[in-house]
Amino acid sequence: MRSVNKVILMGNLTADPELRTTKSGKNVAHFSLATNNSWRDDEGNKKSSAEFHRVTTWQTVANNCSKYLKKGSPVYVEGRLRNRSYEGNDKRTHYITEVNAERVHFISTKKDQVLLQENSEVMAAAA
Repeated sequence: MRSVNKVILMGNLTADPELRTTKSGKNVAHFSLATNNSWRDDEGNKKSSAEFHRVTTWQTVANNCSKYLKKGSPVYVEGRLRNRSYEGNDKRTHYITEVNAERVHFISTKKDQVLLQENSEVMAAAA
């Protein structure tokens, strides 16, 4: 039987992406993505919670994320879940579940659009 390992998330970065290069020369970027959940409790009070997801990107996607994203940037991520472990400096085994992103779509905000428009007008005036 076939299986599916597919994750789709949309949220905001909690910090700037961290770009590194592996020993084999591949670029990898990591960032944390926050997603929100809202609901009403039995008394009708609005409640909310946040989930935080570790996202890993590779090569060109990693380069673009590092170049264009920053803390607070809204993104849409498609990828798959990956579980791994490593031994820390404390000699204990640590387990991580992360999203290995295959696609990251940058979502522009109104603020981004205003800045783009202002820059376009400045460039047109200078020409």
